[in-house]
Amino acid sequence: MRPGFRAIFVGIAALLLTADPAAAQYPSRPIRIIVPAAPGGGADILARIIGQKLTESWSQPVVVENRPGASGQLGAALAARATPDGYTLLLATTGTLMAVATAGPSGPVVPSEPFDVTRELSPVTLVAAPPYLLVVHPGVQAQSVAELIALAKSRPGALNFGSSGSGAASHLAAELFNATARISMVHVPYKGQGQAVADLLAGQVQLMFSPAPPVTTHVRAGTLRALAVTGAVRSAFEADLPTIAEAGLHGYEATGWFGLLAPARTPVEIVDRLSAEVGRLLRLEDVRVRLSQLGAEPAPSTPAAFTLYINDDIAKWLKLIRHLNIKMEN
Repeated sequence: MRPGFRAIFVGIAALLLTADPAAAQYPSRPIRIIVPAAPGGGADILARIIGQKLTESWSQPVVVENRPGASGQLGAALAARATPDGYTLLLATTGTLMAVATAGPSGPVVPSEPFDVTRELSPVTLVAAPPYLLVVHPGVQAQSVAELIALAKSRPGALNFGSSGSGAASHLAAELFNATARISMVHVPYKGQGQAVADLLAGQVQLMFSPAPPVTTHVRAGTLRALAVTGAVRSAFEADLPTIAEAGLHGYEATGWFGLLAPARTPVEIVDRLSAEVGRLLRLEDVRVRLSQLGAEPAPSTPAAFTLYINDDIAKWLKLIRHLNIKMEN
């Protein structure tokens, strides 16, 4: 045998000997997707869409398990401690990973070293990264972002914004708006999006940075007024609304992402297979339609790209938290 061919055969043999037999047979039993939030929210809906499609594709049951609590820490910790074999997954959000990034032994802290998601989890794929809507109560005398900023500057501390909790993405998006516009609106945290929207409708708070589903019906009914979207580009579902940056607050951008992760040290073959299959499923037309009902477009990515995305996103928000001394409540 010629030396070149001998080297190729030796390499193939070594690869076969080191390959994980379990990874080659994956999946051979039911999979669970942990959602670190209550049923009915965006993460829960997306997990069930993905779970249903994986069940059809792989002929293995995929069970969604809701584990809310501690701003997502409970569910994230359960997933992180699971056997890294691809049979336990986590459908996480911006808020979930912010809770993990700021979790200290005696309460939430801002870490001194850069956050690296791979110490806790193995990113599989980004699912979607929808923008928020900046919505105000009709009683607010502002028809645009510029008018809202002018109103806030003329009445420091008079405008209150609601959020789904301290440290939640809806809170941080508003604080970034505060800092970028150099205004001083007051934060009113709630225990969930529903309570915050209810008080916004009642006029107890004047504005909110909200995911689209809880407020879109009220915007169309005229009981809330949408001023802009928070993403870098206009939303395909709210094409008439400008971005906040486009409306005059240059450099502003905030999105709330959803993504699929596995326990750290899950075999790379399994992570890659999951990423490729979920990416394929997210591109199906019926899945695109269902995501559009959440105001989101599919945004599948490679595990490496998703890892960079998470670490960059967390670094951005931790910088803001340090700068403004924001108190997190995990």
